[in-house]
Amino acid sequence: MSAAPMIETARLQLRAPRAADWEAWAPFARSERARFVGGPYDLGEAWRGFAHVVGHWVLRGFGMFVFAPKGSDAAMGMAGPWFPADWPEPEIAWSLWRPEDEGKGYAFEAAQAARAHAFGPLGWRTAVSYVDPANTRSMRLAERLGARRDPAAETPGDATCLVYRHAANGGTA
Repeated sequence: MSAAPMIETARLQLRAPRAADWEAWAPFARSERARFVGGPYDLGEAWRGFAHVVGHWVLRGFGMFVFAPKGSDAAMGMAGPWFPADWPEPEIAWSLWRPEDEGKGYAFEAAQAARAHAFGPLGWRTAVSYVDPANTRSMRLAERLGARRDPAAETPGDATCLVYRHAANGGTA
């Protein structure tokens, strides 16, 4: 994972996950905030979920970036390219781990940078975001990113979710 890029935005640094990020991930994964990503999880499920994020980098050569304020290692959430073996399409995904970080544009800034990385250096030609229908904040974020609902798109497994399609040029899909 030493070859994983570091991306900087105006306020954030995006990097591959580190073992120390578990301390920030675990409370999120075990909380009600994780309901939109399949949780809340018990301790073992949270551990395996975090290992999935780390392993994605090893198996795919890319994955979710952990983002933190510039000059800090305090993990706030994840955003990035995501493509597990059973996903129908590559995804741009995000999560913000602490409620006190909501409403400040951090997830938008991180997701925008991660999407630029997917469509730039990774060479992706398409990407979607799978959003829980009850997650209005993520729906608004997807729309703010310029993604548009694609009701014809396949969803992962039997997941009940909305599919938002991103335009490769970063504009409106």
